[in-house]
Amino acid sequence: MSNTNAMSAKDRIAALVDDNSFVEIGAGVTKRSTDFNMQEKSVPADGVVTGYGLIQNNPVYIYSQDASAMNGTVGEMHAGKIAHVYELAMKTGVPVVGLIDCAGMRLQESTDALAGFGKIYRMKAKASGVVPQISAIFGNCGGGVAVMAAMSDFTFMEQKEAKLFVNSPNTLDQNYTSKLDTAGADFQKTASTVDFIVEGENELLQSVRELVSILPANNNETAFSDECMDDLNRLVPDFGTELADPAVALEDLGDNNFFLEVKKGYAKEMVTGFLCLDGITIGVVANRTAEYDADGKTAAEYAPRLTTAGCEKAAAFVSVCDAFNIPVLSMTNVEGYATSVEEEKTIASAAAKLTAAFVEADVPKVNLIIGNAYGSAYITMNSKHIGADMVFALPDAKIGMMDAEVAAKIMYADEKDVDLSARAAEFAEQSGTDAAAARGYIDSVIAPESARKQLMYAFEMLYSKSEYPIGKKHGTI
Repeated sequence: MSNTNAMSAKDRIAALVDDNSFVEIGAGVTKRSTDFNMQEKSVPADGVVTGYGLIQNNPVYIYSQDASAMNGTVGEMHAGKIAHVYELAMKTGVPVVGLIDCAGMRLQESTDALAGFGKIYRMKAKASGVVPQISAIFGNCGGGVAVMAAMSDFTFMEQKEAKLFVNSPNTLDQNYTSKLDTAGADFQKTASTVDFIVEGENELLQSVRELVSILPANNNETAFSDECMDDLNRLVPDFGTELADPAVALEDLGDNNFFLEVKKGYAKEMVTGFLCLDGITIGVVANRTAEYDADGKTAAEYAPRLTTAGCEKAAAFVSVCDAFNIPVLSMTNVEGYATSVEEEKTIASAAAKLTAAFVEADVPKVNLIIGNAYGSAYITMNSKHIGADMVFALPDAKIGMMDAEVAAKIMYADEKDVDLSARAAEFAEQSGTDAAAARGYIDSVIAPESARKQLMYAFEMLYSKSEYPIGKKHGTI
């Protein structure tokens, strides 16, 4: 059961949408089943409120599950109402927001409830890449409903009361609820399903409003935020000193210091999120080597290497950006791949997914090399070699196979009298920005403080980019 202090399904909708903008549809729909004495049970609106409204004047379709009506369980008609919302959303090109508080499948309706789940899955899959799908979890979200949430483009979770699980924690082998609550927010923030964890229902709903305001309505539109009131020529003097933690640097870079990090607690060595440059929404993928706390001190450090989780996190994010015409900025500081036995099982396929995601994305793509860019890991991070439209580098960036001293030791391992320092210096000349620029691998070397305006100009020039993909059904990577 949900927390008795929680907002009602209609209260949540009212807090989400602009004042007096919600219009309910299907209010009279209710269960048809009479099995297990269901005819004696009252299930208003069959446990889900559906309709449409405005979020910052942007139209959205909404469904909000009602935990007071049979615990918000999904039955035949409940599922039909959600599926109908998706049908309307795809016809009109409007995002769908689902407010989830549900005990799962309605057991009394058995196979009819299962058929309902299948109908929702089918509609969500068809809508994927057509209109943005957002799920916000307030209470229980278990079993098949967890799959519904995972099929969304973005998933929010309330910190205290929300529970997300496929299998209940006490059913997991060698696990006990008292030891590890795998359904709680503290566990889910380190997993791959949830994008945002927010404490408080009102705060969560405001976060959903913020996200909707910067996303396009559908796959045929381009995302704009409100009119940019920030200085278009503003310099960012601290940018160069903040680059170890891109989340901090990007907040300094974006319009009005706005940066919305996605999957903040998962695969922290890879930062993903949204900022705005001159009002245009930009998706960002960046390598992180440190995490700063609220006082600006280093709270954690990360190796400058691609990991399986980081690659998969970034690949999924790039795919969403490409689906909805959101330009992509990458910030590269990588020296190779994670080195462990477990990583060796999966890192090649994960890096392949990220490489393919960048290659297949036909939105404007800009790469800023902020540190070292070594080996094939650098190629994967949106290099010009795989299709970046523009590549910038900071003055002290290095682009090449590997660290110069390491390279010299490998190349001259069998020569005892060789001057390794001289050979390393010779190799380093090939790894500098001048050598990369001479070969056309980077377009410009820019000062860190000018990064905001240089990147803004690049994306504005690429705004009208248009590519026609070759005819194929889909990739297999």
